[in-house]
Amino acid sequence: MTFSDSIFTERESEVRSYSRGWPAVFATASGSWLTDRDGHKYLDFFAGAGALNYGHNHPVLKEALLEYMAGDGITHGLDMSTIAKGEFLQTFQDKILMPRDLDYKVMFPGPTGTNTVEAALKLARKVTGREAIINFTNAFHGMTLGALSVTGNAFKRAGAGVPLVHTTPMPYDDYFDGDMKDFRWFEQVLGDSGSGFNKPAGVIVETVQGEGGVNVARAEWLRGLADLCKRHEILLIVDDVQMGCGRTGPFFSFEIAGITPDIVTLSKSIGGYGLPMALTLFKRDLDIWEPAEHNGTFRGNNPSFITAKAAIDHFWSDDTFEKETIAKGNRIHEVFADLSAKFEGVSTRGRGMAQGLVFDAPGKAGKVCQLAFDNHLLTETAGPSDQVVKLLPPLTITNDELEQGLDILAAATAQVV
Repeated sequence: MTFSDSIFTERESEVRSYSRGWPAVFATASGSWLTDRDGHKYLDFFAGAGALNYGHNHPVLKEALLEYMAGDGITHGLDMSTIAKGEFLQTFQDKILMPRDLDYKVMFPGPTGTNTVEAALKLARKVTGREAIINFTNAFHGMTLGALSVTGNAFKRAGAGVPLVHTTPMPYDDYFDGDMKDFRWFEQVLGDSGSGFNKPAGVIVETVQGEGGVNVARAEWLRGLADLCKRHEILLIVDDVQMGCGRTGPFFSFEIAGITPDIVTLSKSIGGYGLPMALTLFKRDLDIWEPAEHNGTFRGNNPSFITAKAAIDHFWSDDTFEKETIAKGNRIHEVFADLSAKFEGVSTRGRGMAQGLVFDAPGKAGKVCQLAFDNHLLTETAGPSDQVVKLLPPLTITNDELEQGLDILAAATAQVV
């Protein structure tokens, strides 16, 4: 079927965004590469905003999916018990939860990250009987109303069109550049009956803020937050939608801090293949849901269960994949640290294969990304002023591909700065 190039501008909504920065019509994808309809190849350092940790059309996952579909496997299953779901749950228990001594119940809240955040907030309020939620500066948790209420970005919040209430932002790690003791204000108002501060049901946090600018929370800061929550009987929710499934090295991004959140949200790469899927994990004693109290038509996307199981079997049966991811992340950091030392007004931060190149002059990050695209590399900006070039390459990227992309970024940075 043919179509006019104008169909995207004439018929698709003005809300589209990535297609504006990457004006190509893509046709196929494999591994770390996308190919447009004219045969031009683009190296992908974006990976579906973290939904493609295992790359495009990974052959092991694709084989499992095609076999399932060819056998008329169930596609849509609501929350019915199916073989695909049972095998995923068994694999997730045996290879992810049990080795980490995590006794989480697993909830399928709907297919996207914002779905699992909504479920987590609702559960925290139901369990505690309280309304307030604590979030953090520069956080991003999704685009539906509950998730937006705990998101920091003013532009995204304004899109709600209604007041976003029952949430209070707190400073994320290093928000005051080390000038204020961690959680000083939070502790003060919690213990002061005259503060007018309502005790919250929960605290929601990203261990690394991706959309917020690749802001990294220290392990000791996360431990301090977990301790504060425990002492004040506040539920700790870790949003691992973008940073989970190995993005920072370990399967869960909070493992580095040695904490056990009360609730964990997963989506994006949990489906393995870029297929929609989300999980809400919570401690066993928090499972006080009534049947159908929270549901969704597409919470039983069985093809996602197939590819999710295949991904866990293939990548998470031992620690090889984790070590490779950490090594590649260290290489990105080395290159970005060299650029930071070479050019004034440039710095770097990140963890694992979530790395950011930060520009004091915000417009320069966008220019770097544009030059990268002109040289067939896909990258995006992040941060409240789009001042960060954010890298989320597939974790499966080869070392040669990684070096090729980093060379393009280094040249673009030199040209812009």
